Amino acid sequence: MDVKSSFLYGKIEEEVYVCQPPGFEDPDFPDRVYKVEKALYGLHQAPRAWYETLSTYLLGNGFQKGQINKTLFIEKDKSNILLVQVYVDDIIFGSTRKEMCTEFEKMMHKKFQTSFIGELIFFLGQQVKQKENGIFISQDKYVDEILNKFGFSNVKTANTPMETHKTLFKDEKREYVDEDLYRSMIGSLMYLTSSRPNIMFTVCACA
Repeated sequence: MDVKSSFLYGKIEEEVYVCQPPGFEDPDFPDRVYKVEKALYGLHQAPRAWYETLSTYLLGNGFQKGQINKTLFIEKDKSNILLVQVYVDDIIFGSTRKEMCTEFEKMMHKKFQTSFIGELIFFLGQQVKQKENGIFISQDKYVDEILNKFGFSNVKTANTPMETHKTLFKDEKREYVDEDLYRSMIGSLMYLTSSRPNIMFTVCACA
């Protein structure tokens, strides 16, 4: 599910003023400014204001907020459960009972302008395949992208990335390493560990 113009739903508590935009100046009061009542794209307050609006709405409709992940909302109905995961204006949801998903769609449509994209197949760099025997998540496309980005598309593969008892030593005769590039590589690999736990030890050691 995608929420259209999500930031415009968030009301901001702080006092924020903006100049009159070109083409919309008041000819009688050209020096006056506008007081912003709702969040706008580009304001630092906008994502927080939108989250507060959405969170308040969901909590008021019987959802509970996740204890660890505050962008996860949970609704329980006897033996069934509905999970709603929010990433800014993109929302993925699933339930053990299909009717709960339909009810959630209707509930969201009452409050916000939403578009329903359908069954989840791709989200935040993760490919999702839903089959009868389970849901499979992979990041093959993401792997190809980062290998090409850092020039490693032709390197040899290894079954075991690194032995756990190996100790890393400082290379006294090292060549200069671009710190920003290195951090970018590690950050990209950190995100990859969500579907490739076998590289977790190696990535953390290099980090």
